[in-house]
Amino acid sequence: MNAGLEPAVEMRGISKIYPGGRRPANSGVSLDLRRGEILCLAGENGAGKSTLMKILCGLEQPSEGDILINGKPVRMRGPLDADRLGIGMVHQHFMLFPEFTVAENVVMGREPRRGIFFNTAGAEALAAGVIKAHHFSIAPGDPVSSLTIGQMQQVEICRMLYRNADIIILDEPTAVLTEQEITSLFETLAVLKASGKSVILITHKPGEIKRISDRVAVLRKGRLQGVHETASVSGKEISLMMVGGGVEPARAGTVSPAPVPAGKPVIVFEQVTVIRRGQKQPLLKDLSFSVSAGEILGFAGVSGNGLGVLEAVLGGFLHPASGRILHQGKDVSRLNIRRLRNQGLAFVPADRLRVGSAPEATITENLIINTRAEFSRRWIISRKDTDRFSRSLMERYEIEGEPDDILGSLSGGNIQKVILAREISQFRDYIVFSEPAWGLDIAAGARVYGEIAGLRNRGAAVILISTNLDEILANADRIIVMYRGMAAAEMRNSGEPGMRGRISACMLGMKTEGAL
Repeated sequence: MNAGLEPAVEMRGISKIYPGGRRPANSGVSLDLRRGEILCLAGENGAGKSTLMKILCGLEQPSEGDILINGKPVRMRGPLDADRLGIGMVHQHFMLFPEFTVAENVVMGREPRRGIFFNTAGAEALAAGVIKAHHFSIAPGDPVSSLTIGQMQQVEICRMLYRNADIIILDEPTAVLTEQEITSLFETLAVLKASGKSVILITHKPGEIKRISDRVAVLRKGRLQGVHETASVSGKEISLMMVGGGVEPARAGTVSPAPVPAGKPVIVFEQVTVIRRGQKQPLLKDLSFSVSAGEILGFAGVSGNGLGVLEAVLGGFLHPASGRILHQGKDVSRLNIRRLRNQGLAFVPADRLRVGSAPEATITENLIINTRAEFSRRWIISRKDTDRFSRSLMERYEIEGEPDDILGSLSGGNIQKVILAREISQFRDYIVFSEPAWGLDIAAGARVYGEIAGLRNRGAAVILISTNLDEILANADRIIVMYRGMAAAEMRNSGEPGMRGRISACMLGMKTEGAL
């Protein structure tokens, strides 16, 4: 066996059964990772991918099974053991301290010191070196709380690279990255592979698997379905292994654009400018648009160019310094999230854990959080009614678990389904989606897109914010491209072959077009 084929990691007969679990999260999984290879771990939501990798990182303890690192048996009692063994993981739900800067998060645990004191300049220099080497769109001194979801993910990746991990695990790393950022990430992974590092990429996207990996391992319902040389299987074969039963998964991108709506605008932005205290450059500048009933208005852009700020403004977390926001002709510029919800807002945020849900509460409590009064009888909530309501939504959206399960115990994809189920079932006249299919598998994503189209067809005004250009092109009737906090272009989604190139150029500030 040559050095390149020697296993860096061997997982033998790994099983994981959670207390009260109705089926194993992992069942007898045996898998190896070779030195200097990229292995994709594929499967649908809830297949057990993240659980298996958390066991490898010491975040979970296996019920059964053994782990070998470089041929030697090890016991992962916690993340520090994994860190000492050179294992690093970028999680789907970020493990960052929002009140600290990018540099402070990157060097945390391995901080440079000047005597007994933290060396701020040294930390920023070290973080800057990693950022520059991999062409990320963040700065060492930026507070993490000011970053978009995509930029937060870049901080996680930088932290792993700073720690020089030899075994690198990335959990759905491209979910909120643009095509340009994905290309840059994959170039980074190729360099890491060439240097002898071993990479596991958790994903459910066959196109990414074919593009970057040497081998692919497929999990379904906690069991390993097989490990294949990537060159020997097609994207369709990978998809069928993930879903099982010989049924080809539904495909996204089948939503037909609606005709130009004739109704009155539901939401109107009039020259909205947002300025963060202490900064001269506006986060949003003179943004004007309207979205009408029966229309999906999509906002596209590279991370850091205003999409996250727009989401925060629509959700009532940031208020304009100038300009107005109108809902059905009424000024709602200064309303907070609660008052906006009372006015009719339904909201699916990109950050589903910090903003969109209560992880420590049950599935039912998360589903009825905005409609408790509907299930109350003399101030007592009817358990029978809430259970029936929850089960109906869980069945419709294929949410795994029971109504009384704690939301935080679910997989990321199932948490996203809970939020989508709640907001779609409760919308009144307009709804905001930010990165709605982030973390969802192919079939679940296609179902979400069908729901979005259904809302539009029922007369909803839909705002779709996404760094995924495929998602925008597949769903939006009209598209606004954001660049440096401004609208760089506005266009109807005609579906013509050249649209992707035109939008990409606008996203990078290379051109503007359209009457704004």
